[in-house]
Amino acid sequence: MPERRRTHRKPVLAPDEKPDPIVNVLTRGSADPEPPADEVHKGKTAGEAATGTPVAGRSTIGAITKGGPFGFLQILGPGLITGASDDDPSGIGTYSQVGSQFGYGFLWTALFTFPLMVAVQESCARIALHTGVGLGTSLRRKFPTWLVGLAILALLVANTINVGADIGAVAAGGQLLTSGGHKTGGIPAVWLVIPVTALLLFLQVRVTYTLIFRLFKFLTLALFAYVVGAFIAHPQLLELLKATVIPHFDFSTSFITAFVAILGTTISPYLFFWQASSEVDEMKAAGGATEEERSGMTRKELRAARSDVVVGMAFSQVVMYSIILTTAAVLNAHGITNIQTAQDAAAALKQVAGPLAFVLFSVGIIGTGLLAIPILAASGAYAVKEFFGVRGGLADKARYRPFFYGVLALGMLGGLAMNFVGIDPIKALFATAVINGLVAPPLLILITLLGSDRKVMGEHTSGRLSRTFGWLATAVMTLAAILLVVTTVHGG
Repeated sequence: MPERRRTHRKPVLAPDEKPDPIVNVLTRGSADPEPPADEVHKGKTAGEAATGTPVAGRSTIGAITKGGPFGFLQILGPGLITGASDDDPSGIGTYSQVGSQFGYGFLWTALFTFPLMVAVQESCARIALHTGVGLGTSLRRKFPTWLVGLAILALLVANTINVGADIGAVAAGGQLLTSGGHKTGGIPAVWLVIPVTALLLFLQVRVTYTLIFRLFKFLTLALFAYVVGAFIAHPQLLELLKATVIPHFDFSTSFITAFVAILGTTISPYLFFWQASSEVDEMKAAGGATEEERSGMTRKELRAARSDVVVGMAFSQVVMYSIILTTAAVLNAHGITNIQTAQDAAAALKQVAGPLAFVLFSVGIIGTGLLAIPILAASGAYAVKEFFGVRGGLADKARYRPFFYGVLALGMLGGLAMNFVGIDPIKALFATAVINGLVAPPLLILITLLGSDRKVMGEHTSGRLSRTFGWLATAVMTLAAILLVVTTVHGG
């Protein structure tokens, strides 16, 4: 298949795209519906795409063959960041709870969910690369508007709760770190929530997309703290191996709730939209200004995206496995089973495993929160603007895309408000994962159908293996959600 040449042009509105409604109201319709790209974009380093890769680097695997392992690292972008953001404080809190409560009983889920995650995220990337538009736009074009609207509304609710929980977790992590592991003393968490929110809003509104992605990549390093923690735990290897490869399941309400929470925090709806929108923004940064220029993809582009997704999801699952292992080997083994949050886990680890484990866990909470919060807020903004057919993205200046940034800011401020209105955002971490587990199945059905539709995807429909794992992910999450409702209603 011949390579397509992405070139720079003055952007034009696609047939179903509208000028920014806020700009339209403020200017009474007199503004240029689409100013020149150089005026709209925040700017990027010369010769680089959004994630800091060479302009053509994200759409080709040439960097792999030319640069060896460093060339391979160059193409890691949306998939790596998506996988890393999956291990946000909500995920860390969930994994800490199940590790302390059930011991090694959930280690097998890391291997089980890995191919499901890869299939789902690869489908989202494939759809974006072929259509040249975000997931919200593709879903709106194929399925009833009311159905897609309900799914996106549920996504926004879950994202806002998740943002609030993660802001609270970052602040609590800062308080815990400054107090030396004590739940009193140090900088009060309530003093940190506003500065954390303001800093992240500033980064998203003012900083160039290239720098934002560089910061995101840097923050993924915080996750290695949990991998180190797994070595500190000194687990029993034989018991560890059995728990990893032999699934264990029971039908108690607590077990099923934990299982749904794990599924919800590993296969989270916001990741679907972020993956697709990131791919589109990468193509825009590489010169694909119009939908026509971005639509269609080469095999090299698909292979590069797939490699990125596989590495990102593998990284995510290694971290998940490490957190469950650490809390099981250190906390559960010492009878500490009442962990409610990631902060509880950090404080308990200090008592049992020493200050190094505590510091690693606390730094990981802060780093992953700073990575995940902007992605949560931005994914909701991408979904909404795509649903309404309005332009906008993190690469654009806020004054030209007030609708996109307004939705993003509302998500951030809504999450911030949770920390002041009596809703405990820390306790909401686990609940958020469960909510995501209930929201994901309808979206998975739509995504799997879309990726298999030859009218939309042409010769780039999802392969048999991808479709199989996509439907398996849908079936498992749907069944788990039904079991949760049944066992909650009838007790168990």
